[in-house]
Amino acid sequence: MGPSYDFASTNSKANHDTSLAITPVDPNEPISAPIISSYNKHIRPLLDAVDKLRELMVMEEGIQLPTIVVVGDQSSGKSSVLESLAGISLPRGQGICTRVPLVMKLQQHSDPQPELSLAFNGEVTFTDEDHISEDINDVTERIAGRGKGISNSPITLVVKKLGVPDLTMVDLPGITRVPVHGQPDNIYEQIRDMIMEYIKPEESIILNVLSATVDFTTCESIRMSQSVDKTGERTLAVVTKADKAPEGLLEKVTADDVNIGLGYVCVRNRIGNESYEEARVEEANLFQTHPLLSRIDKSIVGIPVLAQKLVEIQATSIARNLPEIVKKINDKLNTSVGELNKLPKHLNSAAEATTTFMQIVGVVKESLRKILLRGEFEEYQDDKHMHCTARLAERLSEFSDELHTCAESDPIGDFLMDEIKILEESKEISLPNFLPRTAFLGLLNRKVKGISGKPIEFVGDLWDYIEEVVMKVLMQHVEDYYQLQLSTRRAGQNLIAKMKERSIKWMQEIVEMEMVTDYTCNPEYICEWNKLMAQRDMFLFELFENEARPSKVKIDGLWKVEHYDNKNRCGAPINVERLGEIEVEGLRQYRHLIPQAFDLRMRMIAYWKIVLRRFVDCMALHLQLSVRNLVDKELEMEIISESVASHVGGIEKLMEELPSVASKRVRLNRSIKKLTDCKAVVANMRDRIVSYGD
Repeated sequence: MGPSYDFASTNSKANHDTSLAITPVDPNEPISAPIISSYNKHIRPLLDAVDKLRELMVMEEGIQLPTIVVVGDQSSGKSSVLESLAGISLPRGQGICTRVPLVMKLQQHSDPQPELSLAFNGEVTFTDEDHISEDINDVTERIAGRGKGISNSPITLVVKKLGVPDLTMVDLPGITRVPVHGQPDNIYEQIRDMIMEYIKPEESIILNVLSATVDFTTCESIRMSQSVDKTGERTLAVVTKADKAPEGLLEKVTADDVNIGLGYVCVRNRIGNESYEEARVEEANLFQTHPLLSRIDKSIVGIPVLAQKLVEIQATSIARNLPEIVKKINDKLNTSVGELNKLPKHLNSAAEATTTFMQIVGVVKESLRKILLRGEFEEYQDDKHMHCTARLAERLSEFSDELHTCAESDPIGDFLMDEIKILEESKEISLPNFLPRTAFLGLLNRKVKGISGKPIEFVGDLWDYIEEVVMKVLMQHVEDYYQLQLSTRRAGQNLIAKMKERSIKWMQEIVEMEMVTDYTCNPEYICEWNKLMAQRDMFLFELFENEARPSKVKIDGLWKVEHYDNKNRCGAPINVERLGEIEVEGLRQYRHLIPQAFDLRMRMIAYWKIVLRRFVDCMALHLQLSVRNLVDKELEMEIISESVASHVGGIEKLMEELPSVASKRVRLNRSIKKLTDCKAVVANMRDRIVSYGD
């Protein structure tokens, strides 16, 4: 009989890590348990906590758990290794035997009678050693179908048995590149994606099963593990079939060409009908007596050594990661509670629904007061489109610029020609040199009509902008109530449409008033007219008396306004004034009408400034009043009328939350329940973690 091994644990307080010494014992002593470890009593409580977290599906919350993930190429001997660790028979056959993730929970059991169970999709089935392989196949077919396909829905196998190490491992399908009959064409990609999902997290320990009969550098499982663990610091390799290819094995595991940071363990597979105890004896004898394999250090050979290494690595990983897991659980729980608290209160009665509805209306009004009336925009700090008082002021400034730079406002274009034409058609039997009022009104009517479309267009654009702002505020505050969304949207759109129509009608009246009469009490009109008329004699001299007969004449106070594309600090276009030069060559033939035409043009220039200012000022005043009425009076009435009076089903139906909000509430409550349970599980582990580390 070959030697067995005893496992004595040692501890390093310096780095809170655990190392195990493996010492040979008398080979003549009987093996009472195949791979039992005294180390189990230390790891069991921590492993129970992690297993409980796994059962609670904490990984669904994005919290990764320390997990030993078993990977290997097809026919690498993966099933044999797991059978030897668990002391049970797993499904065997051609092709992929493991078609779903198999979570193997091995637990040291004091009772000689084993306890085995399978859990899947919320069901638990008890089994025994004689039927475990058959039952795993049955459950696999229920999950992944009767074909050769795979599924990512796991089966949990619990093995409570005397002599097994306390381990939890996840066995994944063996890697195959060529589909066999009944397998999908992309079977390799499916298996690869499943394996990568499990081995990518930093918390995962990769148990890479390699056959001694192949070149390690060509193994697909090595390529996959290296892609996520380049340094190999969380990869352990177990080399199977050592008895089939002993030549060069020592060199392969000592050279480490594939960078296995946690080292190698060489094992012998169980053969034929050997019992697990007999297989351990034969394995020990092989590595003790074989001329080549006996040269391999005893600390890296045998299933017992593999079991002990896995327990050690698992214990270290759990002790290292569990404090961070506790923190992540607390952080995720706080986040979920915070999200739940941000959801609208679930309304259970008409009184609650009515109160919430009125609160929403009040909040909407206050928000609109801030951004439309008071110029406070802390709610939309980074959204300049919602800084409404500034944007409205800019729009008024642009409106004023547009009026002052349009053709009708040009003081020197076609100088005096319009005036001459209208004076010729305004002749009447009257005193000579008397300026007819009909001529002034005719010119005024033509100019006002020329710009009449601009105020109307401006009003439309202004209310379109206000509608965008109002609707954004409304939808932001009613987003959790679908029926209320619909009714408030209609209310907002209907109200803005009515106010827009009202403003357009009001502006049309302003335009009509400016067309039918000429009046101002503003003393600037007379002052401006006098300044301009003071240059009439100079202009007449240059036109008729100056022997040089200049073709262009400048008149102080008449400026050509030009529009440029560059912007001022407020974002409005810059208008530049320059002293205008007037073409006068064609005016000399109208000598008898020039004095009257000059007077008429100067009156119009002085009065037109008043007209444009009235347009802008009236627009500003009307805008302020309309917006204030909208916020303080009309919006609330419109919402109540549309949302309550016309809604079938009452206020409770109106305030029903969105299905997405309801599902989110269910999801958050479920998450909070799960995380609270997880928090309770790990809370009792803190002292154990500290004592384990010390």
